Amino acid sequence: MKQEFEKYTKEDGAVWSLLFKRQVKNLKQLACSDYLESLDYMQEVLNPTEIPNFEQINKWFKKSTGWEIYCVPGLIDVADFFDLLAEKKFPSSTWLRSKDKLDYLEEPDMFHDIFGHVPLLSNPVYSNFVHEFGKLGKQYKGNHQLVMELQRLYWFTIEFGLIFEKGEPRIFGAGIISSFHESISCLSSKEVTHLPFGLDSIIQTDFCTSELQQTYFVIDHLEQLETAVTSLSNKLQHELEYSGKSI
Repeated sequence: MKQEFEKYTKEDGAVWSLLFKRQVKNLKQLACSDYLESLDYMQEVLNPTEIPNFEQINKWFKKSTGWEIYCVPGLIDVADFFDLLAEKKFPSSTWLRSKDKLDYLEEPDMFHDIFGHVPLLSNPVYSNFVHEFGKLGKQYKGNHQLVMELQRLYWFTIEFGLIFEKGEPRIFGAGIISSFHESISCLSSKEVTHLPFGLDSIIQTDFCTSELQQTYFVIDHLEQLETAVTSLSNKLQHELEYSGKSI
């Protein structure tokens, strides 16, 4: 599958520009500096004036952290997802929401995948975290317990993670970054709970995919994510050695 760039319409371009400009304005005081700096760093290939061209983005990444945008038709199997991340390929849809559905989607579109996820992949620390996350998932994808724990870690960091910056929580998770309403409510709503990042807590916490989150975990710095993957890997290895089992 490949991106058929020539098939995007003027309306698609207008929707992309509207979403991009609206969310950049919204995120100025809400998103973490690492994300905002990464978005600015990639403005040559990721901006509001044109729909992102995956081929151009991939060429850009060859000079940066080596990632590649890999086209998928929609949500993919978790095992395939791990395999792609382990190869530094980030899966992305090529379709874009319509004007009458700017704020509600049943599954991620290109704005979520590219605007939400891709910029931070140019950050070396975050890039390494996602890559190691994928390699761990690929190595142990036959271990159902670990897969569940990795899905929870993914959900509460890559998708809906917050990070402390100057003593206040800021957004870095793509699910929040790409959502106009949740990017506001996650920091200001009295109904949400902010918890300090803890690997043991996260891998034991269920999540819901069909509504705004009520619980967010807040990391102190991006390096904490790399440490979490290493700790999870060591934890699993210790458990396997203790039990005498293999995956």
